Amino acid sequence: MKIKDIEKISKLLRYYIILSTTEAGSGHPTSSLSAVELMSVLLFGGFFKYKIDNTGYEQNDRIIFSKGHAAPLMYAMWAAAGAIEEAELLKLRKFGSRLEGHPTPAFPYAEAATGSLGHGLSIGAGMALNAKYIDMLPCNTFVLLGDSEMTEGSQWEAIQIAAHYRLDNLIGIIDVNRLGQRGSTIYGHDTEKYSSIIKSFGWETFEINGHDLNEIKNAYSQALKIKNKPAMIIAKTIKGKGISFIEDMQGWHGKTLSRDQMDAALKELGEIDKTIRGKVKEPGESTGIKIKKTGFPVPDKNMIGELGALTGKISTRMAYGISLAAIFEDFPEIVVLDAEVSNSTFSEIFKKVIPQRFFEMYVAEQNMAGFALGLSLRNKIVFASSFAAFLTRAFDQVRMSRYSNANIKFCGSHAGVSIGQDGVSQMGLEDIAMFRTSLDCVVLYPCDGISTFKLVQEAARHSGMVYIRTTRAETEPVYKADEDFVIGGSKVLRRSDNDRATVVAAGITLHEALAAYEILKARGINIRVIDLYCIKPLDKKTINKAAEETGHLITVEDHFAEGGIGEAVLSSLDTICKTKMLAVRKIPKSAKPGQLLDYEEISRNAIVENIKSMIASDKC
Repeated sequence: MKIKDIEKISKLLRYYIILSTTEAGSGHPTSSLSAVELMSVLLFGGFFKYKIDNTGYEQNDRIIFSKGHAAPLMYAMWAAAGAIEEAELLKLRKFGSRLEGHPTPAFPYAEAATGSLGHGLSIGAGMALNAKYIDMLPCNTFVLLGDSEMTEGSQWEAIQIAAHYRLDNLIGIIDVNRLGQRGSTIYGHDTEKYSSIIKSFGWETFEINGHDLNEIKNAYSQALKIKNKPAMIIAKTIKGKGISFIEDMQGWHGKTLSRDQMDAALKELGEIDKTIRGKVKEPGESTGIKIKKTGFPVPDKNMIGELGALTGKISTRMAYGISLAAIFEDFPEIVVLDAEVSNSTFSEIFKKVIPQRFFEMYVAEQNMAGFALGLSLRNKIVFASSFAAFLTRAFDQVRMSRYSNANIKFCGSHAGVSIGQDGVSQMGLEDIAMFRTSLDCVVLYPCDGISTFKLVQEAARHSGMVYIRTTRAETEPVYKADEDFVIGGSKVLRRSDNDRATVVAAGITLHEALAAYEILKARGINIRVIDLYCIKPLDKKTINKAAEETGHLITVEDHFAEGGIGEAVLSSLDTICKTKMLAVRKIPKSAKPGQLLDYEEISRNAIVENIKSMIASDKC
């Protein structure tokens, strides 16, 4: 479109923003107004390629509003493009509306749920990497960023990794409007400061006036020509631009105009062409690129030997890596990420076999989670691994991924005090609680090689978020190769008609429960042992039946009591029985694994003593 038409559309966008936010009575009009020209030129200046009637089209460019509070601008853009009607804009922030306060997938033109600042660039980088290295598509990803969120560490993780992977199809746009929620941002209008820092990471940068249509147009044109590195457009803008009495004024963040103020603002805007609609350039015809089933590559006898190891004594973390490589033939959409611990999580086994689908994320778990979301939203099955303890750094990204309907499988290794001498900083003791809080997230905790293999398969097959918890130590085999596992199930491993108590455990403590079973059996006490390999969703039926039949129930976990297996099991009980939760309740120390299990009272010895005590109390 010509500059004069984009000027008209920019005025229309301001009208839509003011109208919708005043009608809603809440929102962020000033943060939206500052980026109007940046988005109108992008969408209607011939730089953004998109099929409006086919949001899933593989060659569409993508735009992510990392500054999600500028959602009124996003909705206004697509109204100006003819994708939605003006009447719908008046439903902004109202119950049942697709136009929520911050973008969510309820609005089909929103690529991801954003608004928790510092996420968008990682998501965009994941999408850009997918287009460049996996699907090899000629499309670009644009990310609108706010200057306030540029102090988030996750942004700099994303900036670093995008440069590392030379993502020349990724273009960031920083709306440097100077004002944050309570005052000036860290660098104010100093665009040169942003430029020098970002350039030092290996990006190409462009400093512009974010309200000059010709400067903006030239910046996009130049950014799209950059090769072998990402580009960042750093635009000096005015918060509240276009409405003189709120321009560059503090105290207007997240504040809407009253009806009288709206009338004054619209009068100031002058004549508005409400009939004009922007033309979005369409991408080329589909290349028909499809992921091909390559067949499972078996490079040498060593790999065959590793596959056979699943039936023997093996750590579940190593079984995880073997399993990923083994199932790739059936799930060619798999992409594996790791936070520079692949020789400990054993995702390196996948890397050795299918290196083109493995991407190193280095020690940056927040970015890895955001990256995983970007890949997931481009139809990949993403497995992302790190130490369970370190995944907690990415809780916000995990939390928000659920609202984008992510298909991510996180794997946390080195869980619990059973890792031993490394000490408390390396022990994942909050991870089950963290992932249990994510709506509909499946939580799996295998105990041996076969259960790991089968559960990794189920995770890949499942559409949605999954967490797999793995153990550092090698454990004895529990299951044979023909055993079946399902999400939402459990396994009753020991049972008799005269069981005095039920022990529910998973992972490392399952082996302690099985050892306790043998000790108690030798003393004439039978107990039931349940492997709760799927902590969420819980096999409520099996647990309640066992509790009712045995009258006593103990949960044992290598995890803090809060939010773990014990709370999950006890909250599922519909029957009255005596219960006991054995969990990590003391600050762990560096010691041998067995010593720590005893110290935290989650070992076989603790199980035996607690069952004896519970049974003895019946006689009182």
